Amino acid sequence: MSRFDIYSDKVAVLMGGQSGEREVSLMSGAGVLQALQSLGVNAHTFDPSQRDLSELKKDGFTRCFIALHGRFGEDGTVQGALELLGIAYTGPGVMASSMAIDKIMTKRLWLADGLPTPAWRKVTSAEATLVAYAELAQPGQPMIVKPAREGSTLGLTKVTAAGQCAGAYALAVGMDDEVLCEQFVSGDEVTIPVLGSGALARALPVIRIVAPDGNYDYQNKYFTNTTQYLVPCGLPEGEEAAIQALALKAYNSLQCRGWARADVMIDAASRKPYLLEINTSPGMTSHSLVPMSAKAAGISYAALCLQILQAATLDYAAA
Repeated sequence: MSRFDIYSDKVAVLMGGQSGEREVSLMSGAGVLQALQSLGVNAHTFDPSQRDLSELKKDGFTRCFIALHGRFGEDGTVQGALELLGIAYTGPGVMASSMAIDKIMTKRLWLADGLPTPAWRKVTSAEATLVAYAELAQPGQPMIVKPAREGSTLGLTKVTAAGQCAGAYALAVGMDDEVLCEQFVSGDEVTIPVLGSGALARALPVIRIVAPDGNYDYQNKYFTNTTQYLVPCGLPEGEEAAIQALALKAYNSLQCRGWARADVMIDAASRKPYLLEINTSPGMTSHSLVPMSAKAAGISYAALCLQILQAATLDYAAA
């Protein structure tokens, strides 16, 4: 289901939801809704935490723009429900979405495909976190502890001393029963949006992120103006192109389609890039990075929303 008629399709912008990123999702959805309506799209808001998804079919919606973030929106669950309803949706499909939100599974797949990602350990206790700290923490560098299936740095701790391991594990496991310890990579933090599918997918301009004290947390992502987003990124041309190529490989490794955004750290000493994660329903707020990169590529916010919507499809189209 790929044909899109701007004048006849009834579009639901899925926003809000039940995850810890509900507040951000509402902001993303509001921006998308306004942009689509400004272009004449018959778009309406739909909050799955307030209404049953079965109402989409009853109300005649033929296409969904997923502006949900995190669990029950970015993890394959909503995608699976829309497959059963036969309503085309934006972004990656069921399998890609469920794999990408799980940072442990993502790392396993990337490593199998020979793609670089920081060293890591899955831990199941505070004691195991302490052991991981001894293995992964570099001299003078922290270790990252985070839930395996959350986004927007929710539940993430930079552990700088062994005594912080128990608290970091408790915070992460409070959000997810799978916890990931990851070697910290010191250097440039960059993000790369990707649009399209398969051989037609293309990476947009790289954005370099300069956060206060190097702390790109939930608050600095969405609610402050002190973080700098550099696009053009200021990296050497060859380095930027190599990172874009890596993002495309990571995107296709997970069999993403439509759109997504890859997060990468570049080691300051070796200049080697390391993949951190892929977001399959990235933010679309005033602080969000995909619209910023798209603008640098000559794509307006409204045009970006329309392009993403036009690519909406199903994994299993009706015969």
